[in-house]
Amino acid sequence: MDLLRTPDERFRDLPSWPFEPRYVDAAGVRMHHVDEGPPAAAPVLLLHGEPSWSFLYRKMIPVLVAAGHRVVAPDLVGFGRSDKPARQEDYTYQRHVGWLTAFLTALDLRDVSLFCQDWGGLLGLRLVAEHSGRFARVVASNTGLPTGEERVSEAFLAWQAFSQSVEALPVGRIIQTGCTRPLPPEVVAAYEAPFPEERFKAGARQFPLLVPTRPDDPAHDANVAAWASLARFDRPFLTAFGDSDPVTRGADRPMRERIPGAQGQPHTTVAKAGHFIQEDAGEDVARLLVDFIERTR
Repeated sequence: MDLLRTPDERFRDLPSWPFEPRYVDAAGVRMHHVDEGPPAAAPVLLLHGEPSWSFLYRKMIPVLVAAGHRVVAPDLVGFGRSDKPARQEDYTYQRHVGWLTAFLTALDLRDVSLFCQDWGGLLGLRLVAEHSGRFARVVASNTGLPTGEERVSEAFLAWQAFSQSVEALPVGRIIQTGCTRPLPPEVVAAYEAPFPEERFKAGARQFPLLVPTRPDDPAHDANVAAWASLARFDRPFLTAFGDSDPVTRGADRPMRERIPGAQGQPHTTVAKAGHFIQEDAGEDVARLLVDFIERTR
């Protein structure tokens, strides 16, 4: 694989982003991550999605660290400061699972509290299913684990078509469209920072095509097996979805109904929050996560 690496100067002077970059080798690619808070504390793992990066969690990280937690927020391969394979076909669902698994084991994360949104859930829930012993609890937000057998929303199909047809993928505008509040220009620029040229966006282009939308999807069998594992996951599992996200609306219901650990939990809908709930209500969601960890210790 040909790998691209965004120059470090693209990440200078980002707003509300004082965190030191850290790197691990994950199955041959370099993955960047934030690692803040007491090293000996049980980790809170924050997984972003498409087309964002760990910058999405800048409002949540300080709240979690102030509550005494270690916070680990990686950039998925193809995003943020992580390496970016140059060709779209280099990105597959299974490869992403493998890269994140390598990251999880490289840091030997255990007793993990997972917060996952968008593709962070499509990948993170696979990790929970396949390495359940490492996870203490889960909060799933604006995400799901499709097998290709579900009804696909018109909003998602429109996004998928747009992502492949637009000449220049407008990453900052995509983030803004998924929020209920206007983003300052410097924040929009921070989301565009990882992508100095279109050739750096192969992962962002490919992710919409990797969401299973048909029963013959390559990820169908693995995700069906993951659901079978999640149907035995009895550790605390909470859903916290935004009330203004048309893409994932209703995807919380299967998790609440099928995962034992979700039974009796105070599942919530976050008011005035769109797809990128971390932007619209980051501090509130972080406090919700802190309370959930404390209540389910």
